[in-house]
Amino acid sequence: MREVVIVEAVRTPIGRRNGKLKDVHPVVLGSLVLKELVHRAGIEPEQVEDVVFGCVSQVGEQSLNVGRNAWLTAGFPVTTPATTVDRQCGSSQQALHFAANLIQSGVCDITIAGGVESMSRVPMGSNAVSPGTPFPPELMELYDLVPQGISAELMARKYGISRQAMDEFSVESHHRAHEATEKGYFTSQIMPVDISNGQHEVFARDEGIRATASYETTSALQPAFNPQHSITAGNSSQISDGAAAVLLMSLEKAKQLGVKPRARIRAQAVVGTDPVLMLEGPIPGTAAVLKRAGLDLKSIDLFEVNEAFASVVLAWQKETGADLAKTNVNGGAIAVGHPLGASGAILMNRLLYELERRDLRYGLETMCCGGGLGTATIIDREVE
Repeated sequence: MREVVIVEAVRTPIGRRNGKLKDVHPVVLGSLVLKELVHRAGIEPEQVEDVVFGCVSQVGEQSLNVGRNAWLTAGFPVTTPATTVDRQCGSSQQALHFAANLIQSGVCDITIAGGVESMSRVPMGSNAVSPGTPFPPELMELYDLVPQGISAELMARKYGISRQAMDEFSVESHHRAHEATEKGYFTSQIMPVDISNGQHEVFARDEGIRATASYETTSALQPAFNPQHSITAGNSSQISDGAAAVLLMSLEKAKQLGVKPRARIRAQAVVGTDPVLMLEGPIPGTAAVLKRAGLDLKSIDLFEVNEAFASVVLAWQKETGADLAKTNVNGGAIAVGHPLGASGAILMNRLLYELERRDLRYGLETMCCGGGLGTATIIDREVE
């Protein structure tokens, strides 16, 4: 297969639910990162041969192929196709995989992967409220399916993760994200968004981070899903708005255009897991992607493990033995938020830029996904 390289990446700041981005249509939000990505790369939009976007709640403002609508709203050529995929929380990480596959197979030389989710304007689960149910009796007879919040509790119980450990991890996520923000680590990856409506207001910092987060406050929160459980709003990801995009090329095309590759896609994997205990995917996903890359865990310099719930990351760490000091070093979704369909591309932005800042080589991104799925990607900054 042909080598696939990342040549550019950008994201919006992440807005809280009903926060700074609440008045921005998700199609417009997606178009902004597409325009900024192409501008930063210094290429013409007609050179892009396909666009793959991730989005989970594909209804209302996010329906009818939000990726294509974002491309057109950017004012880009109608001749470039685009599609939108749903791999639940891993949607834009899957978009990255598919966009890379198009290059690996020789179908395309230049593609864009990205994602968008406005959970303020298109509430989570709104694509499942039309008549009918996604879970027919035949499926429910096979699996006693539960909401993700319940699955997060099942994860905590299976892997022996205490409420205290989850709350402490969550507070640390806020502290790491706050420090990274104050030190400017996110500045280069974030494109400011004009939300002024004529008032000259620009949104340029992730909105959900709590600089004063404390264990005392977090541990006092009541359970969010079941009064007998330990999952709270404090040790769960935030409901958010955001978009991100990544520009991919074949190594040959990058050389031809004189574009410097920033990293290459070393390996990718997607796994299936128990749909009841649906959040285990990062554990076998990590094993699968390491095997495909021919690497071991100690080779990885930085990890981005989506903080859907603290129990997910802590169970992953306990099972894999990974170093939490190298994991989500600038915080994660508990602090900055989790705009579902955009999170995979957001995590790739965070991973790439932090590897560059620290001058490290290997990064691994992995996410749990609804329905019992796990996505995983390894990038390598050493490109021949």
